[in-house]
Amino acid sequence: MSKLKVGDLAPDFTLEGTEGPFTLSDQRGARVVLLFYPGDGTTVCTKQFCAYRDTQAEMDALGAKVVGISVQDMASKEAFKAKHGLTTPLLADSDSSVATRYGVYTERFKLAKRTVVIIDETGRIAHMHTNFLSLGFDDADDLKQALAKLPPKTA
Repeated sequence: MSKLKVGDLAPDFTLEGTEGPFTLSDQRGARVVLLFYPGDGTTVCTKQFCAYRDTQAEMDALGAKVVGISVQDMASKEAFKAKHGLTTPLLADSDSSVATRYGVYTERFKLAKRTVVIIDETGRIAHMHTNFLSLGFDDADDLKQALAKLPPKTA
């Protein structure tokens, strides 16, 4: 599959999640932040999702639906969320099909590269940022800045 870019229609998907099934096309009319991450319980991923938990007010103020996606199964997601009291819904892309369609799956390491994809109200990709080494992550302020660069929400 060719590499997705800003302006492309975001590939639709349905994944099981810690708050029930999530279908991207059901979110039309709202902004969605997809947070692809390498793995549940890994050092940087734990820091990332605990940071979102610890800045929940800022995350709530983003005006977007925020979800995390990695290739581990639902049991792994539930354990990760419970162990750390995480507040961000986590989606299980167990067969890596979504990460592959978004161009963030790395076959060599069998994981998703840490990537933020913002989908606008029309279902188009409005922002993409990949941390190639996955050693850092976009915090609540980074997400706020990225969302602020988008055109105003349409009524």
